[in-house]
Amino acid sequence: MNHLPPATANAAAALQGAPSAPSPVLDVRGLGKGYKLYDHPRQRLRALITGAALHRSHWALRNVSFQLHPGQCLGVVGNNGAGKSTLLKLLAGTLQPTEGAAQCRGRVTAILELGAGFHPDFSGRDNLRFAGGLIGLDADTIAKLEPEIIAFSELGDAIDRAIKTYSSGMVVRLAFALVTAVQPELLIVDEALAVGDQNFQKKCVERIEEFRRNGCTILFCSHSLYHVRQLCDVALWMEHGKVRQFGNTEAVLASYEASLRQQTQLQANAAGPAQLQGGPHNLPGRGAGPQAAGPAQGMAEAHEPALPGSTGHTRAAGAEAAATHSVGSSDGHGGASKPADAAAVVSAHIVAVEVANLDTSTPPLLSATDLAVTVRARTAAGDAAPSIGVMLEQSHGVGITSLASHVEGAVPRQLAEGLWEITLTFPDLPLHTGEYVVSAYLFDAKGLVVCDEWKACTTFTFVYPTQTPGLVRLPHFWS
Repeated sequence: MNHLPPATANAAAALQGAPSAPSPVLDVRGLGKGYKLYDHPRQRLRALITGAALHRSHWALRNVSFQLHPGQCLGVVGNNGAGKSTLLKLLAGTLQPTEGAAQCRGRVTAILELGAGFHPDFSGRDNLRFAGGLIGLDADTIAKLEPEIIAFSELGDAIDRAIKTYSSGMVVRLAFALVTAVQPELLIVDEALAVGDQNFQKKCVERIEEFRRNGCTILFCSHSLYHVRQLCDVALWMEHGKVRQFGNTEAVLASYEASLRQQTQLQANAAGPAQLQGGPHNLPGRGAGPQAAGPAQGMAEAHEPALPGSTGHTRAAGAEAAATHSVGSSDGHGGASKPADAAAVVSAHIVAVEVANLDTSTPPLLSATDLAVTVRARTAAGDAAPSIGVMLEQSHGVGITSLASHVEGAVPRQLAEGLWEITLTFPDLPLHTGEYVVSAYLFDAKGLVVCDEWKACTTFTFVYPTQTPGLVRLPHFWS
């Protein structure tokens, strides 16, 4: 990739009295990467000797063009094999393009395969010096940054042990601390927000956010559409190595999600109706958190006393259900005593999700006009109030709405040290008759790190008196 000096066109425009537009940090024009495929190694050898064209061309990337300006954050989305990683490697300079060009003004830092360049027999401190040189840091700069890098990675005395004694999490923590020690003009991030434990993930996201506030241009590739929505101003949808859509984040993601739903429906139709008996679909790309199966899948169901003044269905996580009972003196639940090891729980997680006013039928029927969803969650003692999200979807259908407390300025109430609760109510539920599912998500206080997710944890049926086609009743008037 070419690194340009400040654009001379702006200077010329200024001399002529015209307003100068900011130069793009990244200018990608007609970028493409092709590979020659041979049916047999002998054909490759024959082509080298004779110059004959015996190959088939495979374009991993073709005709990609866009610009990024200072402070912009671009989210790259697409299915596996769409060309996302190839694009990032071309921009980072680890691959050379077959056609087109990508020009960057300033320093480029890429967070791709963290720790890939470390030598296992050298200590973490030695690898800092070697790897720092590879990313363009001189010896004096590395020496000045070394204490800060070690402190951020939280390795302590382990920094002087051989890398081969590190866990994979320790390696990527050290690598992340190194490559983000100096703020670049362009930061390229490939699925690197799940580094280490929850506390370290928060530090990583906060550092990326700090770069963004300071004017760093970011190119972020992720399957987590939630993070793309939270972090990115514009989005690029890649499909079969080409640009399918580029523009406003929400507009691009809406088109991408619609395409994913269509693909899923086609696959379901091809598989036959038998697979539709297994429960609600978790459509790829839909929902607030990452697309992997939610942690709730391995949790046991338990019923606990409903909230005061309501009857409903609760899903609780094993022993943590008993932990929620222990705060009876402060929250009015009453019940079993608190487990002895509950104080040792430090990983933020959802404790229980309750939908009020559900009867005992299967699936339960919502017997009220209001839908009230209560989520309880546990965090480490002393942590700030987390953000809690709720998503309502049509069973075997599309998402209807998703809301998060931090977006709307709502704060969960504290029931006890590290135990939080919030209730989301949809008054006069504007849904037509049908079967619906509720999902719950737990985020950090800023809503950037996904700590836990319970997908499709509660299914219920709602009956609207009038049999009118459609999904929801929208505000309207006749004239």
